[in-house]
Amino acid sequence: MSNSAPGQRRIPVCIVDPTGLGDVGQLPANVERVPWAAETPAAPDLARIELVVIADAGRRSFLQAVDQMTGLRAIQATSAGVDWLAGHVPSGVHVHNARGVFDGPLAEWVVGAILAMDRGLIHARDAQANGVWRGFMPPREVAGTKVVILGQGSIGSAAATRLQALGAQVTGVGRSARDGMAGIEDLGQLLPAAEILVNMLPLTHETLGLVDARLLALLPDGALIVNAGRGRTTVTSALLAELQTGRLRAVLDVTDPEPLPAGHPLWALPNVVITPHNAGDSPTSVARAFALAGDQIRRYAAGEPLINAVAPHLLEAITA
Repeated sequence: MSNSAPGQRRIPVCIVDPTGLGDVGQLPANVERVPWAAETPAAPDLARIELVVIADAGRRSFLQAVDQMTGLRAIQATSAGVDWLAGHVPSGVHVHNARGVFDGPLAEWVVGAILAMDRGLIHARDAQANGVWRGFMPPREVAGTKVVILGQGSIGSAAATRLQALGAQVTGVGRSARDGMAGIEDLGQLLPAAEILVNMLPLTHETLGLVDARLLALLPDGALIVNAGRGRTTVTSALLAELQTGRLRAVLDVTDPEPLPAGHPLWALPNVVITPHNAGDSPTSVARAFALAGDQIRRYAAGEPLINAVAPHLLEAITA
């Protein structure tokens, strides 16, 4: 980094997890990168930091130190979800996420989950594991399948585009009805005809436990639940009860509790596939997240507005 001009104010910026520093790019001369040494910087450095970039590995230490960061003005998360920050953001601090970064891989995971279950690939893999040539009922086509996407943000929209390209009939559901999108209040009419429910909900005080026994009971027999949003948006006991009867099926990238402990009954169900909360991960998505963070630092240093502002309702404290 080049030296700043004499008298030029240098903006203290901290990247809590520097593993992606190479993707951040060149920082402006008026930016001072404050290192996050060991657990936290020294107290005087904490108070000076104006913008902080937080990756998954740095969340715990950041939350332990945030009360001392009296000069903090902006938080840039390298994740799309920010529920881990809910209730912990000081007044006057703006939060920005990595919206758009993970849309592609997450949408691919959703499509892959549906194809694996509905085209019989999971049945075939289970039979192969036992060395058995075993037929099964002809798998249904994705074309014509009625899909409800609960949480129609940028990721949900990316999944909808790919599913529509396969001929699925997709209905998006948002916090409220708008612009051709249904609202949460419409689920009572939508779910009885939904063959697939894709849950992309963020975790907020409004969505905590939203997918409960009542909503699950509305789904028709054989419906597939695909959850790549947040595990706590679904009542696990209610989901488990439906899955244990075999009435519903599920592909879960997120669970409650998470990580899912050994011996949990979800592990043993043949109509369930579980992935370890990595649906949006890829080498390129991680690089994109840190590249976005670098762009945000450069915007801040130039006095320009940051993108991907997080709505206030997503940051309200979440209580059971």
